[in-house]
Amino acid sequence: MVTEADVNIPELMDGMGKKARAAARALSLAPGPQKDTALKAMATAVRAATQDILAANAQDIERMTANGQPESYIDRGTLDADRIEGIAKALEEVAALPDPVGNVMAKWDRPNGLEISRVRTPLGVIGVIYESRPNVTADAGALCLKAGNAVILRGGSDTIKSNLAIHKALQSGLEEAGLPADSIQLVPVTSRDAVGEMLKGLQGNLDVIVPRGGKSLVARVQEDARVPVFAHLEGLVHIFVHERADLNKTVDIVVNSKLRRTGICGALETLLVDEKIATTHLRPIIDALQAKGCEIRGDEEVALLCANVKPVEEEDWSTEYLAPILSVKLVSGLDEAIEHIATYSSNHTDCIITEDASAARRFQNEVDSAIVLHNASTQFADGGEFGMGAEIGIATGRMHARGPVGVEQLTSFKYVVRGDGQTRP
Repeated sequence: MVTEADVNIPELMDGMGKKARAAARALSLAPGPQKDTALKAMATAVRAATQDILAANAQDIERMTANGQPESYIDRGTLDADRIEGIAKALEEVAALPDPVGNVMAKWDRPNGLEISRVRTPLGVIGVIYESRPNVTADAGALCLKAGNAVILRGGSDTIKSNLAIHKALQSGLEEAGLPADSIQLVPVTSRDAVGEMLKGLQGNLDVIVPRGGKSLVARVQEDARVPVFAHLEGLVHIFVHERADLNKTVDIVVNSKLRRTGICGALETLLVDEKIATTHLRPIIDALQAKGCEIRGDEEVALLCANVKPVEEEDWSTEYLAPILSVKLVSGLDEAIEHIATYSSNHTDCIITEDASAARRFQNEVDSAIVLHNASTQFADGGEFGMGAEIGIATGRMHARGPVGVEQLTSFKYVVRGDGQTRP
């Protein structure tokens, strides 16, 4: 691994930007089958490198443990054989997606005979800054490649060895398919100065930045970036249990939403329950969560109805625990639930559980989050589950991309106009 002592970081990053721009020009013209060949070769290379990746990951996990990182953080950074196979499968799933580049989004004729088409094009060079999850190295690289973009990846320092091992497999796939190895570059140093250089835009060679990580990372990117940003904020995820919620369905959805994996951004953090069904629904839900080791922090009404409930504090409503901890509140109905979500939500993912179709429609119309679910686990907030093959992140802003950022979200468009000698009077 290159260290900060070995390299001039501004010079390193400037060089990476120039190489990425050159690779982007080649990728924009690469035919879809060639990109798919590269992605499939990457999957094969990842599988072949499983033991090397696991060995690198073991060093990362040992260092994270020694540094006292929380269990949820370590879980996000941990790889095993199944997770590596998941990385390889995701690469193959991206390969199987339609090529968005050159797709005609719309087409129309003008009275003067001009034929106008809106056609998808690559964005160019994308910078992805992420923390802890080494699978993002492959996911982001694959999605950017499929959309015809070069990418510069800057992963978290805690998983640098894992990221480098995965990146090596990705580059071998590119080379096997005859595509520029610089199409997917990984920043090989852990210095935060490298992030600062990316935020400056790499001398105009970076077209957009996608941050994927905690609140402090995203805040820094949004404050300091001189290029457009696809915002990815924390997942302050809510479920509202409506008065017409089916109890068995509710228990299954809530437990899965909270505890399947507590360290992901789609994990449930606040549960709102209609007070009209408090005596029938609340305790079975809480009992099921506590039986699996979940700590409950509730308001006074929740504490009166359920045992072993810790008092909820105001800050809990705006805390992304990423741990087996859940804030619970009784609300007077749909109005109060929507108001609570509007006040505290990060506009990431929110859900209603109900058998009342009109209540579900109103909730999904009025809750302004990137993903709004009805009667389904919030852990489906994932590009792979949406059929996108993978995702770079969940964009919570409102410009260009929103929700899972997949292949289509990593494209722009241009207007192609065809005429036959027309001039403008």
